[in-house]
Amino acid sequence: MALASRIYKRIKPITSCLRTRPFSLSTHPKPSEDSIGDPRFLLHNSPKPRLYDHSSTLLFPKTHISVLPNGIRVATQTSPASASSTASIGVWIDAGSRFESPQTNGTAHFLEHMIFKGTRRRSARSLEEEIENMGARLNAYTSREQTTFYANILLDDVPVAIDILADILQNSRFTEQAIGRERNVILREMEEVQGQTEEVIFDHLHSAAFHNHPLGSTILGPPENIRTISKVDLYDYISTHYSGPRMVVSAAGAVKHEDIVKQVSRLFRNLSNDPTTAAQLVDKNPAIFTGSEVRVENNDMPLAHFAVAFKGAAWADPNSMPLMVMQCLLGSWNKSVGVGNYSGSELARRVGTYNLADSIMSFNTNYRDTGLFGVYSTAMPDCLHDLSLAIMEELRRMAYQVTEAEVIRARNQLKSALLLHIDGTSAVAENNGRQMLTYGRVVPFLELFARIDAVDANTVKDTAKDFIIDKDVAIAALGPIHRLPDYNWFRSQTSMK
Repeated sequence: MALASRIYKRIKPITSCLRTRPFSLSTHPKPSEDSIGDPRFLLHNSPKPRLYDHSSTLLFPKTHISVLPNGIRVATQTSPASASSTASIGVWIDAGSRFESPQTNGTAHFLEHMIFKGTRRRSARSLEEEIENMGARLNAYTSREQTTFYANILLDDVPVAIDILADILQNSRFTEQAIGRERNVILREMEEVQGQTEEVIFDHLHSAAFHNHPLGSTILGPPENIRTISKVDLYDYISTHYSGPRMVVSAAGAVKHEDIVKQVSRLFRNLSNDPTTAAQLVDKNPAIFTGSEVRVENNDMPLAHFAVAFKGAAWADPNSMPLMVMQCLLGSWNKSVGVGNYSGSELARRVGTYNLADSIMSFNTNYRDTGLFGVYSTAMPDCLHDLSLAIMEELRRMAYQVTEAEVIRARNQLKSALLLHIDGTSAVAENNGRQMLTYGRVVPFLELFARIDAVDANTVKDTAKDFIIDKDVAIAALGPIHRLPDYNWFRSQTSMK
């Protein structure tokens, strides 16, 4: 199905239900020779990390940017003619669930569903057939701060894709019959999300971290809201948040900047004239980090899931870069993958060597005025205390023991991940659209890598002291969690020892 709607999701760690034995970390025993395995695999173990000069390799096509009279920003990155016969184009909007009230929570996501249900010019069926006949893909997602509608098309179909995007964003018809159908679709989607444990954990984590604030609400909203959201609510959200200054049209691949600008100028003329910006809304209601927890005990689940988080940095905060490096320092590990005992991540080595968890995943989530930084884990109940101890020790260690070699390795991993993230026209269009909303510009990779390389061991230590040591934590836990240490224990582990 080419026409689709989805909620923004994270990459899921693969978990295993293999039972582990409890293990005390107090003595830190050395791995036995048997645990090392074939010594040939250690021939190139822990290579000395290298520093790189990227000036001759990070030569990407220039991103062209224009600002239209109605405030829409157009960003395009054209691939060489020989490199692409396809294109991606979309509209990135500075609007998401954090701009809703408790009574309207879920409207942004509901609107994402309804936007595909027909316009004055196109019925839902003709819209879907038009997309299918082009061999294109039209998709959307909603996050806490952004909503996106985008298309992947062949180069000859770029004008049609722009026309469709303009049509659905300005001329959608919300019939009562279609609204009723989507209520049931979204309620079923909510049931499916409840079965995705990681999604549930991160919703609980936001609730704990941003208590009584829209940023702590779920993207889908509560069921009672879904049952009552009306046509008036949908149109009110559009007229309030879908304005030109809060939109970025981003295109990548086989596109010409002047052609995109001309067509967007001609077609995007009926947008809201509300002058309020997302930044102004955030300033009126900033998110305050709250040290608290959400625990849901369910002994029928085979694994315990929990996340511990600290207040992170906003997108434009200078501390965001060291925190990104620190996320790579902590790393991720998965028992099913079967690697990690010789990882550059000390946390991954400890977890893998002592069989403490089924998976761990560090995270660093940025918002306009705040963020979340921490570790998400899945484990057998008997391992929860030792796993918690390992996580908190590694978080604390970054404030006083991290080495330059570790940081260089983490920087290289971060740079590699960022480059792999923009592989393809869809990823490039998304990267540019998102950066235009969060930074107000597209940050060149040479500048981005220079900022990464400026993070050394002392920077990491200072940042860890500012964000981890003696700071409040937010905790979310689900499953057989009776052996997970209590909140006061986690809070006490943030003190320098």
